[in-house]
Amino acid sequence: MRAQLADILYLEDHDDTVELVKLVLSRNNYNVVAAKNYDDALLIARTRPFDLYLIDNWVVGGSGIELCKELRKTDPVTPILFYSAAAYEYDKVEAFAAGADGYIIKPALNDQLLREVSRLISAARQNHNCTAKRKWSDTHAN
Repeated sequence: MRAQLADILYLEDHDDTVELVKLVLSRNNYNVVAAKNYDDALLIARTRPFDLYLIDNWVVGGSGIELCKELRKTDPVTPILFYSAAAYEYDKVEAFAAGADGYIIKPALNDQLLREVSRLISAARQNHNCTAKRKWSDTHAN
C-alpha cells in the first residue's frame, strides 16, 4: 500500500459530487476530509493542518469566497483550489482576489482536477522546503 500523498479539506454540499471527487482523489492516494457547510469547513480547518483546501463557491452557511478570506487570515500558505460551477470571469477574479491559488469550473475531467491538485501541492511543498532550507542555513551560517 502506498503512503498518502496529501490531506485535502473539501467543502462541497452535494453528496454525489463529494463521493465522486473523494473516489478520484483517494484512488490517487489523497486523503480527503469532506465538509458539507461553511461552519464545518472552518472548524475542521482550524483543528488540523491540510495540504490543500478544495472549495466550492456556493455552499450552505456562507460562500467559498468568504471561507477563502477567512482561511487566509490564519493560513497564508496552504493552497486553495476552487472547484465550482460558478463559471463567470467575475467569479474567478473574486476567488483569486480572496486568496485562491487555482480555479476549476465544474464539471471538469478527472485528469484536470488531479493535475491541478498535484501542481498546487507540489508548488507549496517546494516553496516550503526552500523557505525551510533558507531559514536553516541562516541560523547555521558561520
